[in-house]
Amino acid sequence: MKRPLWQRTSSMANVNNKHPMVSVAIASLWRSLRKDLFDTYRPELHYMRGPGPRWRAKHQQVRPQVPVVTGLADAAI
Repeated sequence: MKRPLWQRTSSMANVNNKHPMVSVAIASLWRSLRKDLFDTYRPELHYMRGPGPRWRAKHQQVRPQVPVVTGLADAAI
């Protein structure tokens, strides 16, 4: 009995049937390497490092002016 044409021409058909986990592992490894080598997203470039000038202007509190009194240390003695 002759095998179908697709089994005679493809050398990978027999390999995939005997060891399906190997091909899954190789595909997973390839995807992982491709993602790690060619991923252009770098979160450290987009990280906000604290409030900026606009936030400070919005939340700025008015501090009361406290008069500076000199000579109190001498007066207490």
